Formats: sequence, structure tokens, C-alpha cells
Amino acid sequence: MKRKAETKVEVKIKKQRNCRRNHGVNWVRGELIGRGRYGSVHLATSTKPITRFGRRPEIMVVKSSNGVPCLRSVQHEAEVLIKLKGCPSVIECFGGQFTADENGEKVYNLFLEYASGGSLDHLIKKSDGCGLPESEVRWYTKSILEGVKHIHQCDYVHCDLTPENILLVPTTTSCGSTSLVAKIADFGLAKRTKEKVGGSGCRGSPMYLSPEALLDKLQDQPSEIWSVGCIVLEMLTGKPPWDTSYCWKPQDFLNMLVFDSPKIPAKISKEGGIF
Repeated sequence: MKRKAETKVEVKIKKQRNCRRNHGVNWVRGELIGRGRYGSVHLATSTKPITRFGRRPEIMVVKSSNGVPCLRSVQHEAEVLIKLKGCPSVIECFGGQFTADENGEKVYNLFLEYASGGSLDHLIKKSDGCGLPESEVRWYTKSILEGVKHIHQCDYVHCDLTPENILLVPTTTSCGSTSLVAKIADFGLAKRTKEKVGGSGCRGSPMYLSPEALLDKLQDQPSEIWSVGCIVLEMLTGKPPWDTSYCWKPQDFLNMLVFDSPKIPAKISKEGGIF
């Protein structure tokens, strides 16, 4: 089954080979699979898996900066991922390379592990508001916590832990079956633990930020445990941790954070409620 899936990916990549922005040294850009605030993400195939910078997989993804203003952010993500290398719960980085776009502007391309299982956000949405089984929630939470622990031990704060930034990668278990492992991705907003956040706001998605991050602009390692809790709750319920349907203004959301708390579902087991 695995080989068949890879063959489909290779076919999609071959269809894209004539695109003007495909050309890089020893790799070819494929189908567009995602787009973010700082860059676009394409499938890519390596034409020379072993380079002087190390080994690359045959199938990977490439995140490319959206013009010069976003170039530094993608480079920053590469620098962070290199520092975090070696943790099985963090998406793997295979280096980067500069190319030029159609207008001749410099583009930075970051090579990343291909998460063919998609994102945790996509998996939760597939539950149609019912949530995931507790066994799956425990399995994914274990990987997320291992990743967060490693990030913090390396003196970083992710700053944007959300289900969209948790990717699912197939792995072979000891008994020979295949399961999905959660890996933390998207480190464009990551900072050093004691680094001050510039500007008047804070980094990340407000829905998953702790009260101290939103109210006091304090984004440190302990505040990320709140974010993990929000993700766990969303996995259990299939719904966002906060009901924002009546929050017409940013201040309404802040008031909800101060005077309310996410609702813990009654259906979960005693062990699930401990978290």
C-alpha cells in the first residue's frame, strides 16, 4: 500500500515539471499542497538524494517564501529546525536552497519531511464534531508533549501550537502495522525563551493562546501547556476550545478568556479528565 501511495505522489510531481518555478539544484517542485502567510508549500522530488549537505528523501515538501519580505521568516524557521534536529516528534528539516521567482526575486526554499497523513486539524474536522476516540487522543497527545518538551529543552518557545501546525506522519510499528505519529511543525513564529516579542501584540493564533499571552503579552514555556490543553480538548470534542459565535469584537474574546473557561465534556473518562 505504501508503494502505491508514493507512486501517486510521483505522478502528481511529474505533471508539474514544466512549471517555471520548479527548477532547483537536485530537486523538482510538484503540486501545491498548502499556502500560509509566509510561504507556499509544494510536494517535491529529490533527483539526488545524497548531497554534500546530507541525505534527502526521494519525496519531500518544499516551503518557499512569498517574496522578499517573507524570506527572512522561512530562513528563521530553517535555523530553528536545525537547532531542534533529532526529535521524532518534530517535523524533520533537510536544509534549504535559494532560487528565483518569475520576476527574478530571490526565494528561499526549505526542505521538510512529507506528512502524508495531513494535519491534526483535518483529522478533527473529519470527525464531524464528534471528536476522536480517547485512545487516539492519548496517542497524539503523547507525541505532542514529547515534541514540546524537546523544544523547551532546546531553549525555544513555539508560539503557535494549533491543530493546523501538528502534522501526521505514517510510521511502522514494532508489530509491522502502520500508524500515524503527530509531529510539531511551522516554526516561523518560534522564539528563544527569554526573547521579548516585538510590537504591541503577541504571536500566534488567539484561540489557542493562554490568558497571560493575550492579556500580558507573556509568551513563555509554561504558557504553551495551555495551548496543548486547548488542542487536547478540541481532539476530544471535535470543536474549537472556545465558542466565538458571539464574539463580535476582540474585546469580547478577551472578556471570555478572563471570566469563562473551556467546557470539559462530561463523556470523557476519569483518566481523560485529569489532563
